[in-house]
Amino acid sequence: EAGLAAALEESARLQDEKRAAEERRAAEEQARGARPNAGEPSESAASPAPEEPPDDFICPITTEIMSDPVVAADGQSYERSAIERWLASKSTSPLTGGELEHRILIPNHTLRRQIGEWHEAHAGR
Repeated sequence: EAGLAAALEESARLQDEKRAAEERRAAEEQARGARPNAGEPSESAASPAPEEPPDDFICPITTEIMSDPVVAADGQSYERSAIERWLASKSTSPLTGGELEHRILIPNHTLRRQIGEWHEAHAGR
């Protein structure tokens, strides 16, 4: 169990680092879009496209943004209801097909918070 807790902490740390890098990249892209070249507005400034959610926010089973993400034994986050349905009839990872060591699902509070923040930042877009 100590190994699982350490793996979950490492996963959350890596997700935070990835999110920070994505936010920096988005800020740089936005700054470039705010400085039109040769006096002409850029396409993004003229018609802002809705920003797609980061891949980490998407459940690999439902392909929808998660609202209640949990971590399974394969270290992957899934929407709770989707992975519970999967595990009701299978004992394998939906991604790898490998046998899962256990069926314990750990709430991914960090990812849930990040998804909530993303929703707030993109409301009305």
